Amino acid sequence: MLEGLYVYGYLGLFVASFLASTIVPLASEAVFTAVVWKAGADPLICVFVATAGNTLGALTCYWIGSLGKIEWIKKWFRVDEEKLYRMVDKLKKRGVWLAFLSFLPVVGDVIAIATGYVRCNLLATTALFFAGKFFRYVICMFFQNQFIF
Repeated sequence: MLEGLYVYGYLGLFVASFLASTIVPLASEAVFTAVVWKAGADPLICVFVATAGNTLGALTCYWIGSLGKIEWIKKWFRVDEEKLYRMVDKLKKRGVWLAFLSFLPVVGDVIAIATGYVRCNLLATTALFFAGKFFRYVICMFFQNQFIF
């Protein structure tokens, strides 16, 4: 699947980044690297395209969380109910600032879902999602030569 996405350039990167931030276990960093190295795309544009896709994916998780249906969250996102409630408690203590960490593997989706479940301020959450994802892809841009296929 990854091999096929890079040939679509920026669109493939956007789709991979979006899906990687939702329910599909996908390494968008690999597609990022392939688009830059194999397709010859501009790395800085790739950072913004990947950030946009990943942020919209996180907002999808936020939306699912805001519906408040634990059964859906467990079924579609395979998020453990206990893990979700622990993240909700952390959000209540530390606030929306945890949304920045949504770029982290494993816990990132849980953070995004929990921000929606708690109904954190959407504008602040979106800005923090974007900042975290942007940070992730800037790091990816600088270390992309480590991931050459």
